[in-house]
Amino acid sequence: MKTIGLIGGMSWESSSEYYKIINETIKARLGGLHSAQSLMYSVDFAELEILQRQGKWQEAGQMMAEAAQRLERGGADFIVLCTNTMHKAVDEIRATTHIPLLHIVDPTARQIEAAGLTCVGLLGTRYTMEESFYIGRLTQNFNLQVLIPAAEEREMVNRVIFEELVLGDIRPASRQSYLEIIERLVQRGAQGVILGCTEIGLLVKDGDCAVPLFDTTRLHAEAAVDYALKD
Repeated sequence: MKTIGLIGGMSWESSSEYYKIINETIKARLGGLHSAQSLMYSVDFAELEILQRQGKWQEAGQMMAEAAQRLERGGADFIVLCTNTMHKAVDEIRATTHIPLLHIVDPTARQIEAAGLTCVGLLGTRYTMEESFYIGRLTQNFNLQVLIPAAEEREMVNRVIFEELVLGDIRPASRQSYLEIIERLVQRGAQGVILGCTEIGLLVKDGDCAVPLFDTTRLHAEAAVDYALKD
């Protein structure tokens, strides 16, 4: 079994989900007392959020690269970045480490392809929904059409993430608002919706609406197990 290197803390609420899913999946596949060989370096999200808000992406990327280097020195065989938004820093991580990084978009897109879908909605932080680092990988590498909510809806989705979900505050009213936004994406042609923030799966789940929801946290964590057990 390879050792999984997890960069967490963004937020710790979703990082704990990664740890839980990874170990549950290892146990299901190997049985007995098996659990995952893993390391986690958890950053202080308050510091990172300030850098994001101020547009200091170079400094934020350096924080991610330093976390990855710590994991590599600790013996990790590959890196799992437990956040969607900071995949904006993938190039910085890969330039400063010598072990693979499993990109969160790839297992998500492969699951969408396996479902036979070609057009999906995307929910996430405003950075994930509005910038090219994420949607560009979906469109260019996997030829998917990606729809995002209207501007005022994006603001609401982003606010709920940063003011509620990262704090573990799960509100029924916010769940209903998210489901209404998803329904409007479906009306525009979305055949499924990517939960493109690792906390959104705490709020809405597959089966809550008429189209499939692709929880990036679960898909990324399961892909980490696949890679850890691969010969």
